[in-house]
Amino acid sequence: MTFQPKSDFLNIMIERGFIADCTDYEGLDAALLKGGMPAYIGFDATAKSLHVGSLIQIMMLRWLQKTGGKPITLMGGGTTKVGDPSFRADERPLLTPAQIDNNIAGIKSVFASYMTYGDGASDAMMINNAEWLDSLNYLDFLRDIGRHFSVNRMLAFESVKSRLDREQSLSFLEFNYMILQAYDFLELNARYGCMLQLGGSDQWGNIVNGIDLTRRVNNTEIYGLTSHLLTTSDGKKMGKSQNGAVWLNADLVSPYEFWQFWRNTTDADVGRFLKLYTELPIAECDRLGALEGSDINTAKVILANEVTTILHGAEAAKNAEATAREVFEKGGIGADLPTVTLGAAEIGDGMSIVQLLVKAGLVGSGKEAKRLIAENGAKLNDAPLTDAGMMVTVQDLNVPMKLSAGKKRHALVTLEG
Repeated sequence: MTFQPKSDFLNIMIERGFIADCTDYEGLDAALLKGGMPAYIGFDATAKSLHVGSLIQIMMLRWLQKTGGKPITLMGGGTTKVGDPSFRADERPLLTPAQIDNNIAGIKSVFASYMTYGDGASDAMMINNAEWLDSLNYLDFLRDIGRHFSVNRMLAFESVKSRLDREQSLSFLEFNYMILQAYDFLELNARYGCMLQLGGSDQWGNIVNGIDLTRRVNNTEIYGLTSHLLTTSDGKKMGKSQNGAVWLNADLVSPYEFWQFWRNTTDADVGRFLKLYTELPIAECDRLGALEGSDINTAKVILANEVTTILHGAEAAKNAEATAREVFEKGGIGADLPTVTLGAAEIGDGMSIVQLLVKAGLVGSGKEAKRLIAENGAKLNDAPLTDAGMMVTVQDLNVPMKLSAGKKRHALVTLEG
């Protein structure tokens, strides 16, 4: 990129590799130099936690605040009732208002780890778009807002076009989503002076719509900035592990499991992830990312510690590292390992080791467990597990049992009470 920004925020975004595209680099840079710019990202409440795939956008808001901007975390209490169709093959399941409120409560808990909320000039704000979307009058909305949208242009957006090209149904409900998101930007600009929307590159069309609408209605110059939708170097979608989504809430993915996800980063991704997900200086990220052989493992531990510290705190990162050393280097049972507690009634006369592997979350099905055992990939208390028909009794669990799937996934199974 030949553009050399003067603002700290854009400098950091470019140097650390965040940016996929921007609507107007020069205009945004000049506006940022005035200080205190409010900027937002919207988060629909489709689950009770965000996952690692959202972390790149959260880090953008964190850097915005650190460079004097004012982050706005917009909860999609209204837009979640419709569901974002962007680059999806089918319609999202419709959630009830109670489910949406419950999901928002779960999502909110994460943001305080990344931003400072309050009433100060650069303190973050948390807003729910249900405040204005729930009270809209349909006819007034069509007349005042709908007239600014061209259906021809909306159909040309890649997120819509790709769905129609595949001859997959796009409901009128979903088609309205981009209008509602555009209206969010208009409202945030009018109410809070918000001048910038951040998001993943899949949101480009929605962001451009919001900018165009706000210019037409408020005659205001505003901006959009998107980040890359990350995949790992082996082509996997960021935020997924063998066990499913890597959630940010500790009650869904423990700090140890979160730490271990980053410790398992492939060698080729270490330098890039250090720049995106930590605040280490660029030169240090480059140095660590260039390490080779067994030395790269040191960089992976630093990556895991830095990312876990921001989300869960330094003590959680320290405990996770200690547990990993106990499990991997000493072959012991670390105190911070994911633990499954079973009651005597649940075990009954005995539970198969296959069922136990599934309950411990190490495999997704009994079939997968049997295959793992057959391929010598399962261990019981660090000894190879060879008998898929083995039964575990209440007496066996008087001492905690350590189960392993491969070299990197472990869990403790204990008896209740």
